[in-house]
Amino acid sequence: MSFWKSRRTRHPFCTAIVAAAGHSSRMGEDKLLMELAGKPVLLRTLCAIDRTELVNEIIVATREDLLLPVADLCKRACVLKPVKVIRGGESRTESVLAAALEADPRAELMAVHDGARPLIRPEEFDDLVRLGAQTYASAPAVPISDTVKTADEQHRVTGTPDRSTLFCVQTPQVFQAQILKAALQSVLENGVAVTDDCAAVERLGKEIYLTEGDPENIKLTTPLDVLVAEAILRRRGEA
Repeated sequence: MSFWKSRRTRHPFCTAIVAAAGHSSRMGEDKLLMELAGKPVLLRTLCAIDRTELVNEIIVATREDLLLPVADLCKRACVLKPVKVIRGGESRTESVLAAALEADPRAELMAVHDGARPLIRPEEFDDLVRLGAQTYASAPAVPISDTVKTADEQHRVTGTPDRSTLFCVQTPQVFQAQILKAALQSVLENGVAVTDDCAAVERLGKEIYLTEGDPENIKLTTPLDVLVAEAILRRRGEA
């Protein structure tokens, strides 16, 4: 916090990229447009980002068939920050890179967030942006509480990793803008598959800094996640 307080008069221009181009195959319906406690999931995500202090613009990368519905959702949400809806790609990497290339040229930081993480708190988002301003890359993470096993193709156990070194990584993941774009382009050029944007940056040899995540910042993947999210919203008084 002291670093940021010393720079109150200026903060780096930050673009929030919302990855919203998935197919929701495990949910059974389009999870971004479905209602969560009376509001569409993506609407809750956008409103949380709109209430941040340190994000300057929002770019939503979505499927071609959702361009108009998502644009209409953004309009109805009365988002105050500049927002742009673009067509994403076949993979997350393609979608995030497409959004990154549409960012304002002034963008020094890019915060990549899952559209299906509607429970992020604005102040948590800002904290990640602050950390990203001091590092090449930062991400929130929560320790794994279950014992983890590795197994071979026959499902025979091959090992038990030390869970004290294992974390579930969340979003937003915040990066220096030029590093993120270079990392994503490298992944695509080399045909490498990555499951998150930090992995792309790791390939360039850059350090990733983890900070304490919020167990409530869950990603909606299955119907069970929706039940959990609704319970969290009720407890917060936001349902």
